[in-house]
Amino acid sequence: MINFRKAVMVGCGFVGSASVFALMQSGLFSEIAMIDADMDKAEGEAMDISHGIPFAKQMRVYAGNYDDVRDAGIVIVTAGANQKPDETRLDLVHKNVGIFKSIIPEIASRDFKGILLIVANPVDILTAVAQKLSGLPENRVIGSGTVLDTGRLKTRLSAHLGVDSRSIHAFIIGEHGDSEIAVFSSANVSGIPLNDFCEMRGHYSHDEAEKNIAEEVKNAAYEIIQRKRATYFGVAMAVKRICECIVRDEKSILPVSAMMHGELGIDGVVLSMPCIVGSEGIETQVPIKLDEDELKRLRDSAGILKGIIEELDI
Repeated sequence: MINFRKAVMVGCGFVGSASVFALMQSGLFSEIAMIDADMDKAEGEAMDISHGIPFAKQMRVYAGNYDDVRDAGIVIVTAGANQKPDETRLDLVHKNVGIFKSIIPEIASRDFKGILLIVANPVDILTAVAQKLSGLPENRVIGSGTVLDTGRLKTRLSAHLGVDSRSIHAFIIGEHGDSEIAVFSSANVSGIPLNDFCEMRGHYSHDEAEKNIAEEVKNAAYEIIQRKRATYFGVAMAVKRICECIVRDEKSILPVSAMMHGELGIDGVVLSMPCIVGSEGIETQVPIKLDEDELKRLRDSAGILKGIIEELDI
């Protein structure tokens, strides 16, 4: 029996702990089990977060083990090596594939029937690894993808245009990393094409602005890591948002990591693309309108990731 009011967090580092803290405040779950290779770390984080429960909604947050996976609605995996200054997400791949080889079979062996949400980086590749190692249906193994990058894009456009970020409809797609694509061609502000809205707000150098904003979004994590050694609050909110869609069966459209099966001429690689997300995980991908340059860059991004996946021993 799946209990969608129960979540399990595997990995109690900055991202895992910040995500549980965000989920504790959300009221989505009645219990969250925290698992880490360092049991003391899991116990300490669970205790610390639990002390905030009197100021939120009643629930349990506790240090657990892989047996807690059996009836969980969502298992979130943030465990992995941290990205260091001057290190790309792809640099992490071999370290974290090794870690996943110990984690994912533990989850699969508990006859897990819920949704597996991968957050560790490089998230698109590790989602493909988790799909293979777990044997779970593809729709139930989701990566957090470019949900955070898309949030960063909306934040930056909001500041540029002086408008509520929630009224901006735009996506980052492809790799959650250096080859990501900001899709400006179909971006809009409450139905108004982006360039038209920009001109309405007194901005006319579209190509230059788009290039600068895309670069700022792509490099945001590096900027943060350079300053404070890690990023975790933004991704914690992205994790909360994805969990909301699953628990509430919202069928919201989010750019999560999903396996491509011929869409846009891309096959056999996990990429971050807009998908309808609900209680069954990924319901379907949503066609996104791309111009020729965006499509070429997406296919190039897919090629980079596919090349790395083919080199892995899984």
